[in-house]
Amino acid sequence: MPLVKVKTKYQVTLPHAVRQQLPVGVGDLLEAKVEKGKITLAPKVVLDRPAADEYTPPQRRIINARIAEGMEDFRKGRFHGPFTGQEAVRFLKSQVKRPAAKSIKPAR
Repeated sequence: MPLVKVKTKYQVTLPHAVRQQLPVGVGDLLEAKVEKGKITLAPKVVLDRPAADEYTPPQRRIINARIAEGMEDFRKGRFHGPFTGQEAVRFLKSQVKRPAAKSIKPAR
């Protein structure tokens, strides 16, 4: 069994033979516990969880209403596509209304 040395700031290096047995990489988190007079390290995955809800109830109602409106449009066939990238660009350009050319009055 390989030995490790406790260094300054109480750091230890996991020996190569130990790292090969578990997929532990730089930046991974390990849970450290003391069990029956021994230190155990176990890999842990930490998930960042968003706040319970990022939106206020009034904001959530507006968002839900707009999603419902979009779904109703979809059900009634009021949509375009699917498009490839070039087809989408052509479609959007065809939908742009160009302003009428303004006549320039000569200065007096």
